[in-house]
Amino acid sequence: MRILVVEDEVPLADAIARGLRREGMAVDVAYDGESGHEKSSVTRYDVVVLDRDLPGMSGDELCKEILSSGALTRVIMLTASAGIDDRVAGLSMGADDYLAKPFAFPELVARVRALARRATPATPPLLSARDVELDPARRTVSRGGVPIELTRKEFGVLEVLLAAKGSVVSSEELLERVWDENADPFTTTVRVTVMTLRKKLGEPGIIDTVVGSGYRVPSAGNGSTED
Repeated sequence: MRILVVEDEVPLADAIARGLRREGMAVDVAYDGESGHEKSSVTRYDVVVLDRDLPGMSGDELCKEILSSGALTRVIMLTASAGIDDRVAGLSMGADDYLAKPFAFPELVARVRALARRATPATPPLLSARDVELDPARRTVSRGGVPIELTRKEFGVLEVLLAAKGSVVSSEELLERVWDENADPFTTTVRVTVMTLRKKLGEPGIIDTVVGSGYRVPSAGNGSTED
């Protein structure tokens, strides 16, 4: 999932980003409302973790802009104000959730995951192709009942491909959904990750290369032809 953290307290913003990345999420960071608005205008995020008390463009204003764009992006507001009136005001702006500072990081992770599920079409509890099964909740992958250890990026690529249900996913989309803004779009990162993923999944292969378009995991009944 792709997350944007908008927080003007740099140490806090960076700490949140590091923690969410350890949970397997692709995270971008903006340290003010204007930068957050610019990033959210050009990238489709599943969830925006938004500080309400931003200098310049406030969190309230940015939340309204995200809402008015028609995007499916979900917003969780962070604020030092824990009063009921403040929470009601934040939710009235269109925020989907509200978390007062200081907060327990596991709670933030749980809330972000819950919002991300609402930001994307519902997926089944298990994603599968042939004898490969991926459990998004438990972050596990197995083939023929045998666990397979994947890196966070390999897991993310496989999750996106399986969720596409046979549709082709471009390298650009994989880069956007699994990596963050620091990824170089001109590198071979996606190709190399798909290559190592194929090796770990073993034979017969389940990931097709569609020349000039991207990759896919064929739906049931279609064969797989790797390049």
